[in-house]
Amino acid sequence: METRPASRTPLLIWLIASQTLALASLIFWMFAAGISVMAFDPGVTQEAWSFVIAVWAYPVWPIAFTVAAWVAYARKRDKLAAVLTTLTFLPVLVLILIIILSSFVGPVGL
Repeated sequence: METRPASRTPLLIWLIASQTLALASLIFWMFAAGISVMAFDPGVTQEAWSFVIAVWAYPVWPIAFTVAAWVAYARKRDKLAAVLTTLTFLPVLVLILIIILSSFVGPVGL
């Protein structure tokens, strides 16, 4: 009996869909990157530099995981490709989690 290999079509659809969403997040990032320099309005501080560097470094994350996911897909490592392409959303999910948690906790350090 011959066994047919599993179809890779759902993974290919997920790769394309997730990376289209990651690309869309870069549109919103451009706005955030543009206004991030307002962190320097009160003056040049370590916190302002940290914030601006963190915002401007964001595109490295989805680009790196996108490349890694396609390399894994090309090498037929489908599970790894699915995980890597899903990780492109991690910074956005962490940001949403921080926003939600901060609404319950309130201001810290006051």
